[in-house]
Amino acid sequence: MLGDRFQDMNLKGDLFGGVTTAVISLPLALAFGVASGAGAEAGLWGAIMVGFFAALWGGSTTLISEPTGPMTVIMTAVLTSMMAKYPETGMAMAFTIVMMAGAFQVLLGTLKLGKYVTLMPYSVISGFMSGIGVILILLQISPLLGQAAPAGGVMGTLSELPDILANIKLGELFLGVLTLGILFLLPKEYRKYVPAQLVALVAVTLLSMIIFDTDSIRRIGEIPAGLPSLVIPHFNADIFTAMVIDALVLGTLGCIDTLLTAVIGDSLTRKEHDSDKELRGQGFANMISGLFGALPGAGATMGTVTNIQVGARSPLSGIIRAAVLALVVLIAGGLTEPIPMAVLAGIAVYVGFNILDWSFIQRAHKVSVQGMAIMYGVMFLTVFVDLIVAVGLGVFISNILIIEQLSREQTRTVRSISDTDGDDDDLPLTEDERAILDRAHGKLLFLYLSGPMIFSVSKAISRQHTSVSDYEVMILDLTDVPMIDVTVGLALENAIKDALDAKCEVFLLCPNEQTLQELEKFHVVDLVPNNNTYGLRRDALEAALKYIEGSNRTDEMPVA
Repeated sequence: MLGDRFQDMNLKGDLFGGVTTAVISLPLALAFGVASGAGAEAGLWGAIMVGFFAALWGGSTTLISEPTGPMTVIMTAVLTSMMAKYPETGMAMAFTIVMMAGAFQVLLGTLKLGKYVTLMPYSVISGFMSGIGVILILLQISPLLGQAAPAGGVMGTLSELPDILANIKLGELFLGVLTLGILFLLPKEYRKYVPAQLVALVAVTLLSMIIFDTDSIRRIGEIPAGLPSLVIPHFNADIFTAMVIDALVLGTLGCIDTLLTAVIGDSLTRKEHDSDKELRGQGFANMISGLFGALPGAGATMGTVTNIQVGARSPLSGIIRAAVLALVVLIAGGLTEPIPMAVLAGIAVYVGFNILDWSFIQRAHKVSVQGMAIMYGVMFLTVFVDLIVAVGLGVFISNILIIEQLSREQTRTVRSISDTDGDDDDLPLTEDERAILDRAHGKLLFLYLSGPMIFSVSKAISRQHTSVSDYEVMILDLTDVPMIDVTVGLALENAIKDALDAKCEVFLLCPNEQTLQELEKFHVVDLVPNNNTYGLRRDALEAALKYIEGSNRTDEMPVA
């Protein structure tokens, strides 16, 4: 309920949190708006609308939502692509994709799939986040050197790099480098009181007004006052599939970005967010943002951590933050007019640098060579190919490697013995049960399985019962098997059929009701002859021994 999220409201802390995060958001929103190609106002209104509605309807009490570096990178690619193909309607189509991405997030939340969004290997998450950081840096090379960003994204920038370097505007380069110097070198003790981004924005803008003419360098210009205009959703049948794919990429990235940030917030507040509600809130917020031509957003780590550290404890801080930014746009929009583009490019480069997962990059080679290869592979594909391809291949290869490792481990849990003289100390047999097995004199094959049985174990089962024709009885012991999948069910079916074909009696030991029900679904239980299904290991062993002894007596009887 809405009231439950405000029950821990701390008016003073929420007020300070809202104002502080608004100050942090202002330069970032301007930088992301300009970097995306939609304009500074799109970034500001994205910070306002996503921040307000996500705080109002989300599932986290202290999460700050706004346009982020990863979301801006994808939005830049979407906007560039649409405008290149459809100059007149491309802008409307790009923001239609934002609305579709929001609807996709709402759908994920409604289907209660939030907990699955971040279930992917860290090496994949690290790779695509670092790749996005590289993209953001590369896209800002041209603005940082005093020129408009070329079309074609990363590849367009790299192809035009010789011309860009040949036409550097030293004045703008100076401002950009100065901005980066402040961002990287501002002492930590000062950052406690004022964000480095705001210091760089104000200080370098004032310096540019002193040493440069108004028209000698590129500046933001005046941001229109008043509410933004509505964007009528626009679809194009020719590229509808491409629009859906872009929406899925944007929406999925927003989900991952948000929920990872929410987990960080939980660790600081010692509370647990509602993933599904958060996705629905983010989705509705992005739908409204797209409807007004504003950038999409997600949970922002820096803003969220700062919000919590200054004392915010309820969504009121996010609402206050949005209100403060709205006042800036509606009343003091003229103050942003002299901000140099190079300053915003410097801020964006700094954000891209911080998105890079330096912690994992520095130790990936020590942790796992496979993890390092996946991380760098996903990073490369993210930068030069496509985010969906990068994440898809990364998750696929990671899962294959994990399955291969699990297969090796689970193969050890499939064992078969016919006496207790060998290395069988890890089998859960009591002394009495071992004695019964020894009395079978090697005519009983005891096939023991343990742990969850998935498809990777089927080959191990097949290997263990290949010599079943040498025995009179086979016991399938599934006492310690909590679940099986279809492939293992079929492997057990084949094991039973092979034993019966070899005139080997089969006894099934399966006390776990869930496992037994799964075997019944596969009709494996029906194959077991003479109701030889038991719930206790001792009973199964005694019944098997009795069968062997009865069979031997029959063989020894003289023929009349």
